[in-house]
Amino acid sequence: MKKGRIYVCHTFYHVYISFLKEFALPEAEKGNASIVLSKMSNDFGDIAGRIVKSGYFKETFEYDEKRDTEFPELAKYRKDRGNILLNMIPRIIFTSKYAKLQEAYVPVDFREYDEVYVFCDNDPIGVFLNKKRIHYHAVEDGLNYLASFVNAKADNKGGFAIKKFMSMKLNLIFMQDGYSKYCDDMEVNDLSVIDDDFYKYKEVPRAKLEAALDDEKKETLVRVFVKDIDKIREGIQSLGKDSRNILILTEPLCTLDVRERIFRDLSEQYGKEGLVFFKVHPRDELDYDKLFPDIFRFDKRVPMELLNFFPGLHFNKVVSVFTQLGSIKFADEKVYLGVKFMDKYEDPSVHGNIVENEAAIKADSRG
Repeated sequence: MKKGRIYVCHTFYHVYISFLKEFALPEAEKGNASIVLSKMSNDFGDIAGRIVKSGYFKETFEYDEKRDTEFPELAKYRKDRGNILLNMIPRIIFTSKYAKLQEAYVPVDFREYDEVYVFCDNDPIGVFLNKKRIHYHAVEDGLNYLASFVNAKADNKGGFAIKKFMSMKLNLIFMQDGYSKYCDDMEVNDLSVIDDDFYKYKEVPRAKLEAALDDEKKETLVRVFVKDIDKIREGIQSLGKDSRNILILTEPLCTLDVRERIFRDLSEQYGKEGLVFFKVHPRDELDYDKLFPDIFRFDKRVPMELLNFFPGLHFNKVVSVFTQLGSIKFADEKVYLGVKFMDKYEDPSVHGNIVENEAAIKADSRG
């Protein structure tokens, strides 16, 4: 007998979306799901116990997922040999060996589950599932994250058609975001903002899932994600009704020293307009407590979308560099800075793959 659904999550946002998907199911199907928390990108702290306590998930697992750089023996297969033919055989060997090395760290037998959902399948779990011939559903990493560019195409520019055949038909190499043999489909928020008509993309609007939340489900999410709820509520109460409040979303951009300069510049710029607050990104390792002690910070373990569920929380403006803002309901104005802004801090060639989708940005600004 199969064990129901299982979600592989790399961020707190992924856990949040997993809850939204479970909330949308018929009552008879609820409580029969599991979550795998990958430790590769995030420290999930003690959220696992609160996930199970919610009653919507029966068990959680920790996954010590390993990047390929942790296996020195793989390095020789990643060298560029000058053309697609010379690179293909090492890539085939790399894919097979990497999946085999990853196997020792995978905490569950995914074959035992009815459905497998993987956020961010370009991480090692995607390679593993394909080499093990385990079917799964991919789910977009972040809201509209394919709007800027399609990762599978950007990472496989030369000889894309050949590589696609080698991945989707022969399963000899791996390509992410649906371009692999055992990925059945890929859930995205909005098909209209993606410059790709790939048949595996499946539109599942996040706004529709969020609109269906009742007070009980919102409170469930708050209890799961916010350990120190009193501290957060005190922070909300500190927002003066007569002051202009501006929320800046931090992001794991560039090197730490450049990142500090970016958010110092932004805090000084927008500090002239009102009171500045930071929402720290889950993967942002800059020490904001030390470097910005006078700026109130919302905990990195609280997904940005969860701020929509706090009564009385309101900002005049929310500012991001690359984070999509469509899901935000607690701000009057949304400011997306984008590539031109980052070009001032880094060599513009670093951002060469990012082609910003105007439709997505306009949709975000409207919310």
